[in-house]
Amino acid sequence: MTDFDAKTERLQFQTEAKQILEMMIYSVYSHREIFLRELISNASDALDKLRLEAIRNPDFAAGHEPKIRIDRDEKDRILSISDNGIGMTREEIVEFLGTIARSGTREFLERVKEQPEQNMAEMLIGRFGVGFYSSFMVADRVVLVTRRAGTSDVWRFESTGDGTYTIERADAPGAFGALPGGFGTTVELHLKPENEETGMEDYVSEWTIREIVRKYSDFVSCPIEMSVTSEKDGKTVAEDVVLNSMKAIWTRPESEVSDEEYSEFYRHLSHDTNPPLRRILFSAEGATEFRGLVFIPSKAPGDLFFRERESGISLYIKRIFIMSGCTDIVPGFLRFLHGVIDSEDLPLNISREILQNDPKLRIMRRSLVRRVFASLKKLRDENRDTFGAFWKEFGAVLKEGIVQEPDVREQILDLCLWRSTKDDGLTTLDEYISRMPEGQEGIYYLTGRDCDALRSSPHLEAFLAGGKEVLLLCDPVDDLVMPMTFEYKEKKLLSVSREGVTPSGSENTKDEASRSEREATLRPLIDAAKTVLSKVVRDVRVSDRLTSSPSCLVSDPNALSPQMERMFREMGQAVPPTKRILELNAAHPLVTKLNERLDGMEASEKDSLLGLLYDQALLAEGVVPERLQDLASGVAKLMQGYLERPGTGVTEANER
Repeated sequence: MTDFDAKTERLQFQTEAKQILEMMIYSVYSHREIFLRELISNASDALDKLRLEAIRNPDFAAGHEPKIRIDRDEKDRILSISDNGIGMTREEIVEFLGTIARSGTREFLERVKEQPEQNMAEMLIGRFGVGFYSSFMVADRVVLVTRRAGTSDVWRFESTGDGTYTIERADAPGAFGALPGGFGTTVELHLKPENEETGMEDYVSEWTIREIVRKYSDFVSCPIEMSVTSEKDGKTVAEDVVLNSMKAIWTRPESEVSDEEYSEFYRHLSHDTNPPLRRILFSAEGATEFRGLVFIPSKAPGDLFFRERESGISLYIKRIFIMSGCTDIVPGFLRFLHGVIDSEDLPLNISREILQNDPKLRIMRRSLVRRVFASLKKLRDENRDTFGAFWKEFGAVLKEGIVQEPDVREQILDLCLWRSTKDDGLTTLDEYISRMPEGQEGIYYLTGRDCDALRSSPHLEAFLAGGKEVLLLCDPVDDLVMPMTFEYKEKKLLSVSREGVTPSGSENTKDEASRSEREATLRPLIDAAKTVLSKVVRDVRVSDRLTSSPSCLVSDPNALSPQMERMFREMGQAVPPTKRILELNAAHPLVTKLNERLDGMEASEKDSLLGLLYDQALLAEGVVPERLQDLASGVAKLMQGYLERPGTGVTEANER
């Protein structure tokens, strides 16, 4: 007679007893309903173990039909989850359930690895241990009855979560009679009372269970059965129903899944009535094994730029739902994606906080980003119109990655489409480079809020006259992105609104002697403008970039652009105004006439005209002057002065 023949044994939980148990069940899990996911996951894991044993011994489970069963006793509030998997011996109960957070399947995996022919089984193994203790979030008492396949002993485990548990021999649980094999495990939960304040739901409700299974365990590969009752011909009839679809669509060969099935799955994930633009199905093997099915939408959702928006990627582990909005796998600039990533070797029963530090997630993240880029590049090369439609919806979001992820900056720049002075279409940077004339120092661009307004910007005049192409960047994010992007494929990115950037090699670039001569001619106007406009400009100088406009404003190479200043102010941030450089076109009649007549002007008239010259430069680049009242008043005076000139008819009428 062994020690195991005793009727009932009371044992102490190993490690830290009740305090550790409470910490596990209340801090690892943030939602009580997770308990059912964990128990179903453990049941699925036990079935996988049995399949592995059967590989080594084909007679071990001959004719076995894997199943998981849920039974409900609504009157006594008892919920049971049963499986006909591998089961446990008494030693395994003590070893795996008596030690908090110990992983039975990880130990099993170590044994499997000792058999070389079993290495292929690694993908089937998940972790088991902490998940069982989530039962105590919803139950006052937990009873487990189990029989190890290949043995005749049945064992009963019971605990109230108080730091101790009992083990005794038992009769085979009734659930085994309903499941093929006569072995396996049943976990019986004596549920706590419903309590809305604490989030304790009615977990014996048929529809509550249906919803939890659909949400977390719909893709478990074996059937999850539950008995339900219905009225037929005036009689109450009980029947078994399968709660899960078992359709892990991402695990099936793409050739076996119809486009309609993929579209239906996309609608299920995204609740988007539009069809997806593209799908990406992939798998990875090696040190980290996972599968993915990702969809690129055709239309941007209304909340795409909301800060609270989560990623549309859900994380599964061995077809068990773990979390939605998994930002650790999907970078922010790809938040428009929908899909699933299913890992074979991440831990099931662990918190989001611990999971996010797992190095395997970083591998999965890099793989996902790489495959999305490859798919988008292929789409761009094969169907430019469709890619253009994608870019219109999501291009601004994708460009955020240039700032967020320096490691993939050039890959994103390679995908970007930009408007250009060349035509009304969109171009890539590579296409721009292919058209650059010999000797051009870099890629020219201009940022602003309105592309139509940019096309008439005075900053472009000398560049267009010299046959230089300029990119027109109209997304608000461009003002943030471009200052952080210095070059692309060894070509500098140069803003034509910045100091020192001129159309090199063009006939409009003046030599130093010519510049000195023009500056000497305009010296009265330059000096007066420096004095009158000292609060808003840093310097006044002769321009090499203007051909038809009288003036323009140029920024320092490292200063904020006017658009960035406005963006920060709209966000409620106090940004001191940046003084810019006022450039004057020495050949423009307005500039030359103003320069000639300054000496005979009164101070107030001089101030007004120079202020208007500055405001005109702001308006030319699409910026509204802050002193709108002064601008309106100045324009009114000019109009009045013009109309009162001799020959306009106004002066003669007044004299009569």
